[in-house]
Amino acid sequence: MGRPKRNLLATAEETLTPPDALSEGQSIARVIKAAGNNLYNAELPSAKAIMVEMPARFRSTIWIKRGSYVVVDTKALAERENKLDGEIVNVVRDEREWRKQSYWLVKLS
Repeated sequence: MGRPKRNLLATAEETLTPPDALSEGQSIARVIKAAGNNLYNAELPSAKAIMVEMPARFRSTIWIKRGSYVVVDTKALAERENKLDGEIVNVVRDEREWRKQSYWLVKLS
């Protein structure tokens, strides 16, 4: 079996530590269910249901289960006219570390 590529390891390590702050348009959402090929239905803290897309850098590297948390950017796909409401920019893997951040105001748990 071959060695994993370095960019796969970097992507996986990137999701372990939470960012210091979320930029405008980013929010933490809970994944409700998989909606198709790299598409997920998610719920924002305001209880609004959205459909988000997983970018290519996470595909076949990070797996998302129902009920897990992701950081979505709702302004990333604003210029495209389609059914998508946003894009996944980060995946919450170590939930304890993420909950310590000041922006973790998720009322979903």
